[in-house]
Amino acid sequence: MKTYDIEVQRLKSLRHDKGLIEIGVDALVLPRPARDEGAAGSCLSLPVDQARALMLLLKQQFAELDKLQPRSRRSGRC
Repeated sequence: MKTYDIEVQRLKSLRHDKGLIEIGVDALVLPRPARDEGAAGSCLSLPVDQARALMLLLKQQFAELDKLQPRSRRSGRC
C-alpha cells in the first residue's frame, strides 16, 4: 500500500450528492517514506482554523441530509 502525507492548504468547496460528500481542497500530496514501525497509513494535516471550518461545513451537510430523511428515520433508532 502506498502512503502519503497530505497537507491541506485551502478548503474550496463541500457538497453532497447521492450519498457521497465531496470536499474540494488545495492540497500538497507527498509520498510518505516506508517505515518498519507501526501501522502504515496516510496522514492528513490541516491548520486548526481550517479543521474548525471543515467541521462546521460537515455539520451543515449532515443537517441537510437529515432533512431529506423521513421522520421515522431521523430518530437514530434504525
